[in-house]
Amino acid sequence: MTDLTPLLARIADKRDDLIALTQDLIRIPTLNPPGENYRDICDYLDRRLSKSGFTTELIRAHGTPGDCEKYPRWNIVAHKSGGSAGDCVHFNSHTDVVEVGNGWTTDPFGGDLIDGKIYGRGACDMKGGLATSIIAAEAFIETFPDFAGAIEISGTADEESGGYGGVAYLAEKGYFNPAKVQHVIIPEPLNKDRVCLGHRGGWWAEIETFGEIAHGSMPFLGDCAVRHMGAVLDKFETDLFPAMATRRTDMPVVPEGARQSTMNINSIHGGQKEQNDDFNGLPAHCVPDSCRIVIDRRFLDEEPLDQVRGEVTALLDGLKSSRDKFSYDLREINHVLPSMTDRNAPIAATLAGQIEKVLGKPAEFVASPGTYDQKHIDRIGKLKNCVAYGPGILELAHKPDEYIGVDDMMVSAQIMARSLAALLLPTDD
Repeated sequence: MTDLTPLLARIADKRDDLIALTQDLIRIPTLNPPGENYRDICDYLDRRLSKSGFTTELIRAHGTPGDCEKYPRWNIVAHKSGGSAGDCVHFNSHTDVVEVGNGWTTDPFGGDLIDGKIYGRGACDMKGGLATSIIAAEAFIETFPDFAGAIEISGTADEESGGYGGVAYLAEKGYFNPAKVQHVIIPEPLNKDRVCLGHRGGWWAEIETFGEIAHGSMPFLGDCAVRHMGAVLDKFETDLFPAMATRRTDMPVVPEGARQSTMNINSIHGGQKEQNDDFNGLPAHCVPDSCRIVIDRRFLDEEPLDQVRGEVTALLDGLKSSRDKFSYDLREINHVLPSMTDRNAPIAATLAGQIEKVLGKPAEFVASPGTYDQKHIDRIGKLKNCVAYGPGILELAHKPDEYIGVDDMMVSAQIMARSLAALLLPTDD
């Protein structure tokens, strides 16, 4: 049995380093969209991980959605081999963060440490998890330099907008080939006592209704596209939302409200284009000839994608046959199938065992309400031995005054490092 006392002591010594690293990452504003400062954060990680003995590679995802000279999609993959052959454990974290939004009482990119919590956009989702995985890996390598196998750490772009300029691109290039990488941990904020096995599916689409422009004082001479969209929304309320509420999944999705099918109306716009902020004139008087909404439909493992698409199409076709002058266009933006790893898979079982040893209680197996980059590792990389595990409270993601607890990161670092020992030290219990 390997004595892990020196490893845990090394992690304890790195508390201040963990705080500073998390703050540094938060202070690089990697807003997506549009995809700002990806190269800056990769360069920072390059300097950090190179000093720790990792071989690093910076990879631009040329030609992926959003990639351009102004906003290039940069990723970093760092590799550290041990003293002998063995499995490779890969920690993958996305480096992008969503828009700030309103309601903050702290600087969104200040990384302020207040009462044991580090505040900032991305603190929880998921720069705190990235920092935790780095500290855990560095402590393990410093304590057991002759470990078997290899450790990899990646910082990837665009997870918040689908991951196509990040993990999907790397998976297509073979970076998650099961012959090269055997275990993947994604430090998403699912709480320090949970192992996340996967996620629901997602279907995103834009619906446009059409009308005819006319003078607003004589709407009877035109056809109001907004009213047609109102009929769509009414059918959603009376037919689709009640139907979705009856569907439940066997997936262990958290929180409880996400155990059913859900749909969000992300945006709506009808009529004249919105003017720039510096315009102070009055609007013209026109009947709107177009109205658009974007829908975000999250579906269960038990729901076929064709059914998800079909019920929306059937609703729209029903309006077309029953409502005068109703016409529409439906455009799929993206779709992601549900993904689930078996709870007995090596990485899931290993993390669960270390959670129980550290916290003194069984780990909870959960699934995420939203998708994350496991989808690409699973579908493109064909690597099933992948889970999400990391510190942070899921419900804080994308909220104002987002934070990560330092104590939670320290506990998760212990669990990550102990899992490395279990997987890469053959004599460990």
